Amino acid sequence: MRITTRGRYGLKAMVELALAFGQGPISLKNIAANQEISEYYLEQLMGSLRKAGLVKSARGAQGGYELARAPSEISSGDVLRAVEGPISPVECIDENGCREPCEKIDLCSTRLLWLRMHEQLNKVLDSTTLEDLRAEAERLAPQS
Repeated sequence: MRITTRGRYGLKAMVELALAFGQGPISLKNIAANQEISEYYLEQLMGSLRKAGLVKSARGAQGGYELARAPSEISSGDVLRAVEGPISPVECIDENGCREPCEKIDLCSTRLLWLRMHEQLNKVLDSTTLEDLRAEAERLAPQS
């Protein structure tokens, strides 16, 4: 399983907003430049994030995007699910345990592995907040 560029760029953009939390909206152009993401692509991602209630937008000269909640209240899982959809190691496992009933579900010896992977992956994603990623970004930033 791989997280696509939608997930990676969505998280990068959200960390950028977390770094500026409480300072007002950040323009799409600035987010795109700071994170080296296409403005057009970022606009699509922000639409998904806005629809999920994770960001809010403001129009006008001082407009842009900002987090809808504090960075400590938004998990990386929230962000990835907003831009990627359900996070699962295999198609037959989703947030509720099984998306499509498989005719061999009762005989599937690998189902236990997929369920465990799904549980642990989501546990990590849901326990890692934007605040955690913001703090790591600040720690890694060059000292001036």
